[in-house]
Amino acid sequence: MSESGTKRYSDFEIDLLIDDLTGAAIEAIERAAAEAAKAAALASIEREAALLQEKAAAMREAQRWRMEAETIRKDMSKAGLIAGIVGLLGGLTLGISGALLLK
Repeated sequence: MSESGTKRYSDFEIDLLIDDLTGAAIEAIERAAAEAAKAAALASIEREAALLQEKAAAMREAQRWRMEAETIRKDMSKAGLIAGIVGLLGGLTLGISGALLLK
């Protein structure tokens, strides 16, 4: 100790202190780099998950439209068949009525 009450360190003690601080700093930097890498990987995974959710929603929407189009096509086919039958029956009715009137 000096006369002012402060402790004097030897060069060896200062070198040890510098080595300890350097080691602690390197370890902290390595931990921070590892955490940054984890955060980047997690962000990438989250972006990929969001894209997959968007694709799944788009596929569900496309399937819904496909099913709706199929339903409309079937309904139009039924309507066409019914119209054909009604037309045929109407024609037969008019034909028979016309034939009976001509007699």
